[in-house]
Amino acid sequence: MNSSRRQFLAQTAAGAALIAGGTLTTAPAFARPRGLTALVGGTVIDVRTGRRNRHHTVLIDGKRIVGVGRLTVPRGATVLDATGKYVVPGLADMHVHSLGDEHVSPPLFLANGITTIREMAAVDPMLYDWRDRIAAGTLLGPRMVVASQIIDGDPTLWDPNLLQALVVDTPAEARAAVRRVKAEGADFVKVYSRLNRTSYLAILDEARRLGLTVHGHGPDEVTTKDVSNGGQRSIEHVHSLALSVSTRETDVRRMIREMRIPTGDYNAWFRQLHPIEWLAANTFSKARAADVFGTLRRNNTRVTPTLTMHKVLDQPDHTRLDPRLAKYLSAESIGTYDYVLANLYAANRPAAEIARQRQMWAWRKYFVGQLFAHDVPILAGTDTGTPYSVPGFALHEELEHLVQAGATPRQALYSATLEPARFLGLAADLGTVEPGRVADLVVLDADPLTDIRNTRRIHSVVTRGRLLGPAERAKMLADVEAAVKRPATALALPAGGCCGSAASGHSRA
Repeated sequence: MNSSRRQFLAQTAAGAALIAGGTLTTAPAFARPRGLTALVGGTVIDVRTGRRNRHHTVLIDGKRIVGVGRLTVPRGATVLDATGKYVVPGLADMHVHSLGDEHVSPPLFLANGITTIREMAAVDPMLYDWRDRIAAGTLLGPRMVVASQIIDGDPTLWDPNLLQALVVDTPAEARAAVRRVKAEGADFVKVYSRLNRTSYLAILDEARRLGLTVHGHGPDEVTTKDVSNGGQRSIEHVHSLALSVSTRETDVRRMIREMRIPTGDYNAWFRQLHPIEWLAANTFSKARAADVFGTLRRNNTRVTPTLTMHKVLDQPDHTRLDPRLAKYLSAESIGTYDYVLANLYAANRPAAEIARQRQMWAWRKYFVGQLFAHDVPILAGTDTGTPYSVPGFALHEELEHLVQAGATPRQALYSATLEPARFLGLAADLGTVEPGRVADLVVLDADPLTDIRNTRRIHSVVTRGRLLGPAERAKMLADVEAAVKRPATALALPAGGCCGSAASGHSRA
């Protein structure tokens, strides 16, 4: 190859790959090299295998990665020196309840490297507006997949002054609720704990008919195997799962049937559920776990453990707001967190429950470790909206909890990158650092495979090809600090509790 030909090729993405031996898509060479961005010299982590690909360049054109390897950087590209740094796919928090207005949650997620979120309750149509504006490029924020309103049984767990829910008691009402949320713009149906069996089955059937998937709680009246075999795509939290792997499941199910929950009394549900969970935890069966977890694995039913949420619910006496993060929450959000913690979770507890707090939290982590040991597909999610979680920051805590529970750092990363992409049907675009993928990336100052806590050490974020360097990230965080000090607007989402943000009203479908 003569020198003039080599010089020409080195100015194009395709030529750079040919010279340096990197991989590249088959797209034609770029006519506008000024539009290129190059992350140069970093270690690219393969979340599938844990392989560290050192001294690599990631070349981005527009929204897409077009080259990964030991590439020559085309002339005119915007360059980020990633020497000594680690490049991972953009992170996903797969169970959130945003709070604040558009100047709070969206930038907090992005500044923390979270480029995709699954919003788990459409408490306000504003969330659909955020989703659509982010997709259109008119609002800077993470990619959003947004649930329906919560569909719960009658009586619902939620006080109508705290959370909007669709209440159904018959299959006809259940089907009407699914049709309603489809018309409202939901990406999927969110089901809840107090649905009766016939209504729940009607929701699954109607959602299939309308082309919607179903995610959410395992209803109290339905076993985990029936939830999985029925086609629910994900099960949120550990509550219902743990009840299905007890040697005394017959007693557990009888106790559940005998629960009497007044409308809107979430605290009563927790108080009555605790001794049932305690019984199940102390009668854990490895044989039953292998059976139930095998069903989840074969059906590809994902589990979102939300250990960050369980830590709060199991140990309300030991829950405090991290003073370093208080500046990112409004006074209204902090006040709501205080109220929810005191009234939904900490109130009316008998002495026995209080004494069991740390043991129950240790059991949750053991249980999640068993999920990983049985290769149940796991989604990393926080239930942000639980006291005193802060959007974005909470996911890094969740990843640490997953590793404490028994996951390897690679497994934890996988649960926040490629597994969410596969679950959402977006694995061709997201979840890995490869040519052809959308350029959602996080550049870290330290190796997360050595210590998962290094996901907090964020240098830069790339979202849909847009580079958010250290200065822009710092400005985003400073802008959130300023935003939460302003008076709340009518379009702000206050903080909420487990699986929901505070809102108003519930209605019959």
